[in-house]
Amino acid sequence: MLERDSSTVGPSTVRPSVMGSSATSPSAVGVDTVGADDIGVDGMGVDGVGADDVDAVTRAVLTASRLLVAVSARSLTVLEDRVTLPQFRMLVVLSTRGATKLVTLAELLQVAPSTAMRMVDRLIAAELADRQVNPDNRRETILRLTAAGRRAVEEVTARRRAEIAAIVERLAPDRRAALVEALGAFNAAGAESPVLASGDLELHPLGWPVPRQAGPSECSR
Repeated sequence: MLERDSSTVGPSTVRPSVMGSSATSPSAVGVDTVGADDIGVDGMGVDGVGADDVDAVTRAVLTASRLLVAVSARSLTVLEDRVTLPQFRMLVVLSTRGATKLVTLAELLQVAPSTAMRMVDRLIAAELADRQVNPDNRRETILRLTAAGRRAVEEVTARRRAEIAAIVERLAPDRRAALVEALGAFNAAGAESPVLASGDLELHPLGWPVPRQAGPSECSR
């Protein structure tokens, strides 16, 4: 069952209901399960496409994005329906930044402070986050992950990476190289920084590693 969730970005976003075992299934978030035939393992779904066929390439990218959203939804099943996709984004932000003020969380997630507060309340009820007094300003409250919340982020991210890796392994080596080149060009066109294989990394709010940015102490945020 689908219901409106004010925790999501935008007034008309639909999230899966957390009441039931299928809340994070691909169909529950409006995503079809996409198999090898759908994405064109043999030819990446773009064989014979002309260099100037923007519409065909756009359709191929949309199909791939549908697959990735399905992977993201399935990765949340390890949390046994306790967390929605928007709430998981908040967990990842807290994992990345450490203890953080509510207003900062709202800004990073691009939601209203009242919406962020409701998300926090749900995460606290699930024992994945908690509140504490800001040591730099005792009139403020900051939010942080519990040990269970940190484990949740690690488990979901590991499952997501493993499923994507399994899909990539089904491609022939030359297709993998072509995919890296194509996605690299696509990411560059969209001004998206590449994911590093190792080094000093943190998690993007949607769950992938990015270069860690230097900044002030976490509790001052």
